[in-house]
Amino acid sequence: MRPWLRHLVLQVRRTSRGFCGSPGQPAPLPVPQKIVATWEAISLGRQPVPEYFNFAHDVLDVWSRLEEAGHRPPNPAFWWVNGTGAEIKWSFEELGKQSRKAANVLEGACGLQPGDRMMLVLPRLPEWWLVSVACMRTGVVMIPGVTQLTEKDLKYRLQASRAKSIITSDSLAPRVDAISPECPSLQTKLLVSDSDSRPGWLNFRELLREAPTEHNCLRTKSRDPLAIYFTSGTTGAPKMVEHSQSSYGLGFVASGRYQFQSLRHCLTGGEALNPDVREKWKRQTSVELYEGYGQSETVVICANPKGMKIKSGSMGKAFPPYDVQIVDDEGNVLPPGEEGNVAIRIRPTRPFCFFNCYSDNPEKTAASEQGDFYITGDRARMDKDGYFWFMGRNDDVINSSSYRIGPVEVESALAEHPAVLESAVVSSPDPIRGEVVKAFIVLTPDYSSHDTEALTRELQEHVKRVTAPYKYPRKNCQRRFLERSKGVNCEVRSGGNEVQPQEGPVDLRMLHEKLMDHWSAPMGSIISSTLKMSKACSFQTASPGSLRNAGKSKRVSLAPTT
Repeated sequence: MRPWLRHLVLQVRRTSRGFCGSPGQPAPLPVPQKIVATWEAISLGRQPVPEYFNFAHDVLDVWSRLEEAGHRPPNPAFWWVNGTGAEIKWSFEELGKQSRKAANVLEGACGLQPGDRMMLVLPRLPEWWLVSVACMRTGVVMIPGVTQLTEKDLKYRLQASRAKSIITSDSLAPRVDAISPECPSLQTKLLVSDSDSRPGWLNFRELLREAPTEHNCLRTKSRDPLAIYFTSGTTGAPKMVEHSQSSYGLGFVASGRYQFQSLRHCLTGGEALNPDVREKWKRQTSVELYEGYGQSETVVICANPKGMKIKSGSMGKAFPPYDVQIVDDEGNVLPPGEEGNVAIRIRPTRPFCFFNCYSDNPEKTAASEQGDFYITGDRARMDKDGYFWFMGRNDDVINSSSYRIGPVEVESALAEHPAVLESAVVSSPDPIRGEVVKAFIVLTPDYSSHDTEALTRELQEHVKRVTAPYKYPRKNCQRRFLERSKGVNCEVRSGGNEVQPQEGPVDLRMLHEKLMDHWSAPMGSIISSTLKMSKACSFQTASPGSLRNAGKSKRVSLAPTT
């Protein structure tokens, strides 16, 4: 994170009207000490979020003026290096100039207006950052997407978001062309390419070269939409998380408040940190790892700020401006030491860095709230010192190499293959990726005698084609594919404790309750979803918090009965 993020708040005069001044009327340059003091006041809830805010205008452009006035050296604001060693360096002044040109492309050639939605599906090219800032300047809502999205993924996202424009690279353009006739809202397609033009596409680099450098930044309110992120669907299709100009523009300031010129401070997030990894890192680098925890909806929820005592295995304390509590299913705050739902207090004051809503899904937005709290879907406990200890998810999302994969998406892909009668997809521990996708499949009669290894490879390739490549099942049943059965035998082992086998058909509700008592709720939900399909299966999965407690795995064997 760039050092200037430490000073990003309130670079212009602080009034109740907010940051974003009228176009063409630059405000006086700020005093850095006041910037920091005001940010601290906002983060601690002592000063309200301004009515108006725009990151491009109130942060990047102000920093550019500081450069121009000689108040800071023209160090790179953006420094990009590709695999062959080619470099692009932009100062804040050059970044501002290029992003204003990009903003003119969006408004001119693309005809986009404030509130219109645009998908960004690009690899790590400089244009990704230019278009992101251009969206801020124009009020266009950006929808980032990974480059591994398939035709099916792209179609769903374009249809659900009603995006009017998309920008992508040569490699993904054919996928967009294949589904664009089914996306009536899609009006313009931008291509980042040095090659010849593609029919139906606008060449972004050519347009950027010819675009004017002057552009008046839109005066946006702090609560105006900035970006939409698609989350992984766990009980259905991916949801659209809408963030505002302030929730991301100001919310991520907390992650970049430390300045260092060499390796002095290291942050980690995305998934639980194994204490062994932390200890090895510190032993080999002499630098501590400071863990943080957050969601697409929230930015940072808990963290270990620099200078705070670290408890190995904990994700730290509640991070301002959030009031984080552990609550039961009715929204009642639980005492220290009890496991429950990680929740954020959103009433009577809604935190400024909190997401706006699940776009076009008011039911899901309402369901995520319980009383005065937003329920994150994660489970944890808080100790008497205020440290939070992650236990697991309330759903069965799979976190593989920081990719969040919804089992329903993989099961839906498998269902399209003629060999699959039914399937259940779960998480399986992996020493490299943390978790990987594991599928249990009931074959159709026509495929029951097929070669297992060959069919496994065929199904894996099928999933890669239908959905994103990183979502394919890397594990299957170890000995053979499963066949439908009338009942199950069940044996649960955990750390030397046993639940005695039950012969014959199983009362699934009773078994579910036993498993819920024996394990935490997230793992119980996985077993429940598997058993409800009335299939026989055998799988091994890690206990909740297994990344923190290596070796304490639990195995469930469900075998066919006659």
